[in-house]
Amino acid sequence: MPDPDQRGVAEPLLRVVHGDATPDELAALIAVLAARAGAAAATGSNDQPRPAWQDRARYLRTTLPHGPGAWRASAWPH
Repeated sequence: MPDPDQRGVAEPLLRVVHGDATPDELAALIAVLAARAGAAAATGSNDQPRPAWQDRARYLRTTLPHGPGAWRASAWPH
């Protein structure tokens, strides 16, 4: 929760910056955000990237070079 300002009132977590949202629309938005946060907490997922050593894409083969001397370059490490 954000720290209260000098008057003892905390800043709102959501703010409508354009348009005029009805209380029903705000309730629907909060319900969706709460459900998404609950699902992420239940699966234990976080939006942080994986370390490079866990990246499975590095096991995929890259394309071979084309052109003169390509056969020689194909054996060189990339």
